Amino acid sequence: MAKPTPREQRVRRHHRVRSRVTGTPERPRLAVYRSLQHIYAQLIDDGAGRTLVAASTLEKDLSGDLDGKNKKAQARVVGAAIGKRARDLGIEKVVFDRGGFLYHGRVEELANAARESGLKF
Repeated sequence: MAKPTPREQRVRRHHRVRSRVTGTPERPRLAVYRSLQHIYAQLIDDGAGRTLVAASTLEKDLSGDLDGKNKKAQARVVGAAIGKRARDLGIEKVVFDRGGFLYHGRVEELANAARESGLKF
């Protein structure tokens, strides 16, 4: 049997995490996706199947804050933005879905910035 690729390993981890983590209207799921160049975060109510708030490095609103920063610093900006937007909607508690990515590097930076901006998870 062939060794699974890194992507297949991440998808397996993601399925494991998602079997236990579900977002509700009171405590939505903070889902993180990390590509090679960008990072995306969204708050999702799984019951209704809708995204409540989103932030990413592709947004024009954040582009001024992202210029000249490395990827970890960009992840901190996105984490702070998602935290602020969530607080504006009255959301304080979330469940964290790392998307199968290891809690390290950019994912950790985004999570810490979201915590610093007032989210609890």
